[in-house]
Amino acid sequence: MQAIKTGLVQQSNGENIQANIKKLEENIRQLASKGVQLIVLQELHNSLYFCQTEDTDVFDLAEPIPGPSTERFGKLAAELGVVIVTSLFEKRAPGLYHNTSVVLEKDGSIAGKYRKMHIPDDPAYYEKFYFTPGDLGFEPISTSVGKLGVLVCWDQWYPEAARLMAMRGADVLIYPTAIGWESTDEEAEKMRQREAWVISQRGHAVANGLPVISVNRVGFEADPSGVTNGIQFWGSSFVAGPQGEILVQGSSNNEENLIVDVDLARSEAVRRIWPFFRDRRIDAFENIVKRYID
Repeated sequence: MQAIKTGLVQQSNGENIQANIKKLEENIRQLASKGVQLIVLQELHNSLYFCQTEDTDVFDLAEPIPGPSTERFGKLAAELGVVIVTSLFEKRAPGLYHNTSVVLEKDGSIAGKYRKMHIPDDPAYYEKFYFTPGDLGFEPISTSVGKLGVLVCWDQWYPEAARLMAMRGADVLIYPTAIGWESTDEEAEKMRQREAWVISQRGHAVANGLPVISVNRVGFEADPSGVTNGIQFWGSSFVAGPQGEILVQGSSNNEENLIVDVDLARSEAVRRIWPFFRDRRIDAFENIVKRYID
C-alpha cells in the first residue's frame, strides 16, 4: 500500500464512559464514511484522564484484553472495514496493569498490541501508580495498511523508541497521547511546552524518514483532589511527513476529526537523499544502553 487515508479523532471526554465511547463510535463512523482506512484514537480514550490522582478505586476501570472494548471496537472495525488504533487500561492479572494500545484489523480481529514502555510520575500525571512498564518491546504491528510502529504518549520524548520501531521495519510511527497545560503556567511557558512536544515528534520523523501520527485529547479536566488546577489538554493533533513537514494539524481547543493521506512511498525517496541509516556509527554506540556516562 503506497498511501493510507488516515483519520485522527481529537476528542474531549467527560465522566460518563458510555457517552465517551458513543461519541468515539460516531466519530469513527464519520471518518469511515469519508473513505478513511486507518483511524487513530487518543490515549485512554474511554474515560477521563484518571492519572491526576492516586486512587485505588480507579483500577475498577481496567479490563482484560481481549475484553469489552476490543470486542466493541472490533465489531465496529469489521462493520466499517477500517483499522483502528485504540488505547486501553489493561488488567493483565490481579495487581498487574498496563497502559496498552490495541490495533484492530479491518476484519475486527486483534492485529497486535503495544504496552507503554515509558511511564511518567509527575504532578497530575501519576501513571506509575497505575501502570507497569511494558514488556512487549518495540515491535511494529502488521496490518492490512502497513506495519504500524505504535508507541504511547510519554514514549514520544524518547528517540530510542522511535529508532527501534523504525529499525524493525515500521512504515509509520503512531502516538496516542494525553498531554496538556496546568493553568498556573504562564502563557509563554505553555507555548514552549507544546512546541517542544511537536518538535520532538517531528524530529523522530526526520531522523527515521517516517511519517508520524500523534493524536491528543482536548478540553479541560479537573483535578478531583483539588491539589492542582486540573489539566487543559492542548489538542494540536498532527501528522508529519518523513521530512518533518506538517501534513495536517488540529486546533488547541476544539474537538475535531482530521483526515490526511499518508504517502508511504515518500519514506523510501527521503531515505535515499538523507541516508541516516547508512551513516549511523553503530560501532560507536555501545554506551547508549547506559543510564549515564561518568
